[in-house]
Amino acid sequence: MLFANTNAQITIVNGDTITDVERMDPIILSNTLDEQAINDYKILRRRVIKTMPFAKMAAYKMKAMEDQLATISNKRDRKKFIKKCENSLKTMYTQQLKNLTIGEGQVLMKLLHRETGKTSWEILKNYRGTAEAFFWQAFGSFWGHDLKQEFDPVLDYQIEHIIKIAHLE
Repeated sequence: MLFANTNAQITIVNGDTITDVERMDPIILSNTLDEQAINDYKILRRRVIKTMPFAKMAAYKMKAMEDQLATISNKRDRKKFIKKCENSLKTMYTQQLKNLTIGEGQVLMKLLHRETGKTSWEILKNYRGTAEAFFWQAFGSFWGHDLKQEFDPVLDYQIEHIIKIAHLE
């Protein structure tokens, strides 16, 4: 057991520092993590490193699209512009996104929420409509996805840690 020096009294006797252990807060550290936890962390790290560039690109493209849409007042022209943006994204990234695993897709959805502040459901609903968002939610749930999945820095602390350690920001 290790101790954190928060409220401890320190006394120096004959050049030695003596700490009052009774006033210290205990911190329990485990040096032996089980192998499954280590493997899960490594898998999550690989997934985050692979999908973070997609999330960053999506946030950038979405911001640029929002800025452009702010200048378009005609509803028909807005729909045409959204469709044009969607088609260009499809041609550029469809093949790469098709090769993602289910777990990588789930991490990507969390990272999308982290980067854009919107869940995948909200993004689909805003640009494609509620009916299509509902369809993709049903289709995704068949494969274990939830488009309404949010990134929570407290619950997803490992993802946040990986992003900071790997300098992905």
